[in-house]
Amino acid sequence: MSQDARFEDGAERPLNLGAFDQEDLKVVSAMIQDSVIPITEISWLPKQRRLGLLINRFRWEDKDKAIAQGRPFERVQSLLLVENVMSMSSQGIDRKQNDLILSLLSFGMKEVENGAVDLSITFAGDGVVKACVEAIEVNLKDVTRPYQAQSSQIPKHPE
Repeated sequence: MSQDARFEDGAERPLNLGAFDQEDLKVVSAMIQDSVIPITEISWLPKQRRLGLLINRFRWEDKDKAIAQGRPFERVQSLLLVENVMSMSSQGIDRKQNDLILSLLSFGMKEVENGAVDLSITFAGDGVVKACVEAIEVNLKDVTRPYQAQSSQIPKHPE
């Protein structure tokens, strides 16, 4: 009998997650919540039908260990790839603002006509990037070693 993965299981290894359905997307969304992304690190490659984001991900899987050891919290650069992208749109984001840093809140989906799916990446300040995909195929992969989070704080969301 297999056992579900836990945050602690990935604490010392880079993440490499794939998402192919709504349940998988919930896991990816939890792992990328509170990531910060320079606007210049979002790329849509229409010929390859791929959306790529180089994000600075808060290492939620390491939070409890950092607290127990009394050490700073960590971030890691991760590549978030969305495949099978048929069209892209954004709202509330000025792509001409090259120094803009976005704070990622959530990653969700909504089924649309003809079996297509709208994937939405929502940022603080009501910015949204939407990718209409033929099929869900998302990959999240850590691409650098973890580094100390500048704020030294756990991200918080006031209610």
